[in-house]
Amino acid sequence: MSDVRIRMSAVAAALALWACGGGGEAAKQQEPTRDLSLAPAESTRAMNDRPAADQPKMAGQPKPQAKRTTPPANTRNNPPPPPSRPVTPSVAEGTSIDLAATDSLNSRKNKKGDMVTATTPSPVKDASGRDVIPAGAIFSGTISDIAPAEHPGGQGRLVLTFSRVSFGGKNYAVQARVDTSATTYKGRGVTAGDAAKVGAATAVGALAGRLIGGNKKGTIVGAAAGAAAGVGVAAATRDVDIILPAGALIRIVLTAEFKAEPIAD
Repeated sequence: MSDVRIRMSAVAAALALWACGGGGEAAKQQEPTRDLSLAPAESTRAMNDRPAADQPKMAGQPKPQAKRTTPPANTRNNPPPPPSRPVTPSVAEGTSIDLAATDSLNSRKNKKGDMVTATTPSPVKDASGRDVIPAGAIFSGTISDIAPAEHPGGQGRLVLTFSRVSFGGKNYAVQARVDTSATTYKGRGVTAGDAAKVGAATAVGALAGRLIGGNKKGTIVGAAAGAAAGVGVAAATRDVDIILPAGALIRIVLTAEFKAEPIAD
């Protein structure tokens, strides 16, 4: 028994010796060769565990710039502005406008309420010199009042009111008063009323002559004198018509600003 143990111990010792000797060499041959040249060199620099923001900046390093972000254009919520409205041409209040009468007006044939028209011989301009009412525009209105002179040297009446001007196929409202009109006067001559005045004066003169003269001759002389007096009375009291010839000047003054905004007919 002891012999067996001795043998087994010897075998174990032999195996142990083999493992430390030849067996180790074989293990070394199978182990891959390490390239020590690729091993990282040990750094002698002290480690810095501070955050990146606290670390000192290296000289020459460019300062980072903040990125600018341009917001996209919001075309949906910001519609384009509406186009500007054109300025309405206008003529200032107080502007004088010269017109030419289209037809002749006469206190013997015309009456209050009759229509009257006149045209512009030249354009009417605004303060900047731009034409607002062209030449040939037609001003329309009515006769507000008309009456002959009651005697030679007296004053007749002719009042015109213009309320509309037409040009370019459209009508425009206008407010104006007549400042000047080139009117003339013309006697009507002996009318039926004037003849009655002469006849009455003749009869009165004849009666007076007969009473004074007491005979036919006195009657004739008195009648002649009465007739002459009657003619004088008729001439002194006869009507004198006021006339505005065709083409005569009518000067109006705007009493309100004129705006070239068409109105309904």
